[in-house]
Amino acid sequence: MDLFSNAILGLSVALTFDNLLYCFLGVLIGTFLGVIPGVGVLAAISMLFPITFHMEPTAALIMLAGIWYGTTYGGSTASVLLNVPGSPTNAITCLDGYPMTKQGRGGVALLMTTVASLVGGSVGILLLMMFSPIIASYAISFSAPEYFSLMLLGLVAASSVSNGSFIKGLLMVVLGITVGMVGTDIYTGTPRFVFGLLDLGDGISLIALAMGVFGIAEVVASVGKVNAKDVDKKTLSFGAMKPTKDDMKRSWGAMFRGSTIGSFFGTLPGTGPSLAAFVSYAIEKRCSKTPERFGDGAIEGIMAPETANSAADQTSFIPTLSLGIPGSPTMALMLGALMIHGIAPGPQLMTEQPDLFWGLIMSFWIGNILLVILNVPLIGVWVRVLTIPYHLLFPAVLMFIAIGTYSVNYSVVDILFVAGFGIIGYVLRCFQYPMAPLILGFVLGPLIEQHFRRSMLLSDGHFSTFVDRPISLTILLITAVIALLGFWSSIKEHRKAASTA
Repeated sequence: MDLFSNAILGLSVALTFDNLLYCFLGVLIGTFLGVIPGVGVLAAISMLFPITFHMEPTAALIMLAGIWYGTTYGGSTASVLLNVPGSPTNAITCLDGYPMTKQGRGGVALLMTTVASLVGGSVGILLLMMFSPIIASYAISFSAPEYFSLMLLGLVAASSVSNGSFIKGLLMVVLGITVGMVGTDIYTGTPRFVFGLLDLGDGISLIALAMGVFGIAEVVASVGKVNAKDVDKKTLSFGAMKPTKDDMKRSWGAMFRGSTIGSFFGTLPGTGPSLAAFVSYAIEKRCSKTPERFGDGAIEGIMAPETANSAADQTSFIPTLSLGIPGSPTMALMLGALMIHGIAPGPQLMTEQPDLFWGLIMSFWIGNILLVILNVPLIGVWVRVLTIPYHLLFPAVLMFIAIGTYSVNYSVVDILFVAGFGIIGYVLRCFQYPMAPLILGFVLGPLIEQHFRRSMLLSDGHFSTFVDRPISLTILLITAVIALLGFWSSIKEHRKAASTA
């Protein structure tokens, strides 16, 4: 089937009443939770992940995806109005968004971030539609050694670009793999790391882990740090949102560069929208003829990163859907949703489940249009949400986390796991250990083990199978280079810190 036929198939799926409803709910909830500082996309998806157990796979993914890119739209609201990023993705928007608010141009900033998100998302979706089938067609020829090498590359890349040192990121990957090994061995049926507890026989729930380290830990860490401030509502009227001709002139180039950078970083495992936004801002400032304007309300300072993170949101689905390799913790949760419904992620997804694949992609168009329609008229509502004292918000969030966890297996043990992982996640945050590699290690760890053992069976136990195959060897060499660069970077940072001390 050609691209046009696939698009028609996807629209026929995405435009059904149920899928439209779940797309609308996803983007609405994502925007609402993105506005609230400290919640973020991972906490948002983790809280609503249990609901997808009782839904059709296509509807579940459409809703989760809507939450994913909806939080990016909503997160810019808190960044612009309060100088507090709704999510890490929108942190860089604070630098020029909040100064625009202090200048009485907060409405213009919010409108332009919505336009930037729409442009970036559209570019990302187009690239997703064009390149996913090409990648999947080549990936069908991959066997166990190639998949093992690819997943190893994803984990090492996640360790090297995460916040904190490479060594800390690698340790968190190992911890995630270890936690993922808890349960019954699928080949021998032998219990592993269960310590005689029957509740661990089926392994540790992805819901419990994600809600703990990203839900509870993130919310607790934000307590006392988020303060509502007075916002001049006159600057947020429709009349005050109209951008000037100079704003529009400066925005086109920034959006083009931002969407290009975001699309590139979105396809790389372990990078994602946050890194894309920061890199885009840095490049935009360097390209500018007046870099001194940045940090003082430059329109390019919000257009470039907002376009980049929205483009990266969409293109991050390329490795996830085409290769079954999650490029970020959020994509790992998407893969978890697929596997829970018994659907194998990877290149076969496009051929075996074309309605799901193309229905999901075409729902992105609908979701991005809905976000533009929702965001501009509801800016006043989001402002009122921001004025709710945070000490009233976070107990409600914790309550929803507990209810959502319990509703999956109706097990009190799962809630205890959430509490335990929440404490562990908060302690690790205090010591600046990144959480993203932990989730990636947890999701990819069992898959890496399966492909490794399958490779050993096919090669009669010879490790040379990983280097005898050209594609596998190339991927392993890239992985080794990334690992060496990561170790060298950590050594340099350690020496720099020692000399400063």
